[in-house]
Amino acid sequence: MQIKQAVFVVSNTDWQKCPPPDRPEYAFIGRSNVGKSSLINSLVKKKNLAKTSQTPGKTQLINHFGIDDTWYLVDLPGYGYAKISKSEKEKFEPMIFGYLENRPNLVCTFVLVDVRHDPMSIDLEFMSQLAEAQIPFYIVFTKADKLTKNQLTAKVTRYREGFLQFFSEMPKYFVTSSVDGLGRDEITQAIGELNAEFKSVRR
Repeated sequence: MQIKQAVFVVSNTDWQKCPPPDRPEYAFIGRSNVGKSSLINSLVKKKNLAKTSQTPGKTQLINHFGIDDTWYLVDLPGYGYAKISKSEKEKFEPMIFGYLENRPNLVCTFVLVDVRHDPMSIDLEFMSQLAEAQIPFYIVFTKADKLTKNQLTAKVTRYREGFLQFFSEMPKYFVTSSVDGLGRDEITQAIGELNAEFKSVRR
């Protein structure tokens, strides 16, 4: 699937103010320094659709982007050690899970993790919450360009082994780099397939 158009639609802090749930949508989320905005820009082949920053925690709203007038890409606030106040952090979890648990047209959540690290408790806890709420998710390994091919293979294998200590099976995953576009086609193809399933169910 080729993305031809990507436009900003709306930002807010309340899932009830999101656009009408008349088309499939896909949420992207991860720790606050995982490279989420860069990946989103790489997927849609636009440099500044999602705002990037050297400061973790730039995204603090639910951001909807319309893709080809057929589906939504949703940029969610990151979790982790963003340099924001405790009161702001306490707002994020209910905002994020209010959206994730109540958005009827949310097809899948893409959870981004830095491929250079072994499974981190904060990521595993978040994915456990998704699993318990029966929210489908895929894993997206980011920053693959930072490793050699052999290092990358070893890291993905180690992550899978660590993940399976807590989960019964590994979800679908993608290895990506926003620098060279690695994994971009695989992600858009997966979304295209899910879009087709969404349409068949809605008929």
